[in-house]
Amino acid sequence: MQIRSLQKEELTKVQSIAHRTWPSTFKTILSPEQIEYMLNWMYSLKMLESQLEKGHTFLLTEENGIEIGFAGYELNYSEGSKAKLHKIYLLPEAQGNGAGKALILEVADQARKADQKSLLLNVNKYNQKAINFYLKMGFQEIYKEVIDIGNGYVMDDVVMELKL
Repeated sequence: MQIRSLQKEELTKVQSIAHRTWPSTFKTILSPEQIEYMLNWMYSLKMLESQLEKGHTFLLTEENGIEIGFAGYELNYSEGSKAKLHKIYLLPEAQGNGAGKALILEVADQARKADQKSLLLNVNKYNQKAINFYLKMGFQEIYKEVIDIGNGYVMDDVVMELKL
């Protein structure tokens, strides 16, 4: 398994993985309309390029030359030198093979090197599989929040933190 940083011209790889992952990840949590709305909003090239320009880093993980997942994170996200894991998704067929753990460990390592005190993330409160994974990785729930994302939709999330 290989993990590397993505360049601006490679952001379509993030889009491709998100579009292949979200429908199965959220099929029992969100309506097909909300999934489509969020993918078109959060994973537009304009949005991804904007995040890159604001200092986000995108990591790609590959296995045998095949792109299987990505993570997007930001350093110095919050007061007290906290990093934020904004995105992490693996293709359904790649889940459970250690790639998610490897991505989290890489982000945590980069955050530690940048003197970050913790790593934050948001996860849908109904995504129990992901919540269990994050708990196993050492994250703890710190609060819940509901974020209005427009078009009548909200993100109903648990915010979790990993102390570094």
